[in-house]
Amino acid sequence: MFDVAVFGSLFLTLFVIMDPPGITPIFLALTSGRATKVQRRMAWQAVAVAFGVISVFGVLGQQILAYLHVSVPALMIAGGLLLLLIALDLLTGKTDEPQQTKDVNVALVPLGMPLLAGPGAIVSVILAVQNADGFGQQLSVWTAIIAMHLVLWVTMRYSLLIIRVIKDGGVVLVTRLAGMMLSAIAVQQIVNGVTQIIQGT
Repeated sequence: MFDVAVFGSLFLTLFVIMDPPGITPIFLALTSGRATKVQRRMAWQAVAVAFGVISVFGVLGQQILAYLHVSVPALMIAGGLLLLLIALDLLTGKTDEPQQTKDVNVALVPLGMPLLAGPGAIVSVILAVQNADGFGQQLSVWTAIIAMHLVLWVTMRYSLLIIRVIKDGGVVLVTRLAGMMLSAIAVQQIVNGVTQIIQGT
């Protein structure tokens, strides 16, 4: 039977970690200047990449990390460093230069991974799949994962309406705000990874 408690627990956990409202300004900043059709496609691609990564780690997560001899804290620190580089670009305005972004599909990196499918989401899914007993709980876990990605797609897809309202000046402001938010997320992720390493020694 479908387990509502398991579904609700994982969905809320992923909602907090993947943060659809918080990803909106970052998505707008990274995709600004592109045609609306391209932005819509990038929203779909980012969600598809995130879902693919989350699904692979949900099925094979422990084996992948064990094979590569990579610990969860190391994964968190690496993801944090990558996000920090993107945040610095947003803060310094480098992404305003067409040659920096027009030929790069930001839907894959950093949107799909590690922003959406980051270490926190990956670890949560790995644990949820491992702890799910029987078909009903497994169904609940995967339904929660699918539902969360649908929410992410809807949020990014319709956030494009914001650009029409705030115009170019607003986009610049949102870009700087996104850079600040992303840098804080990145630093916190690095701190969490280092803390876990220290506690484990």
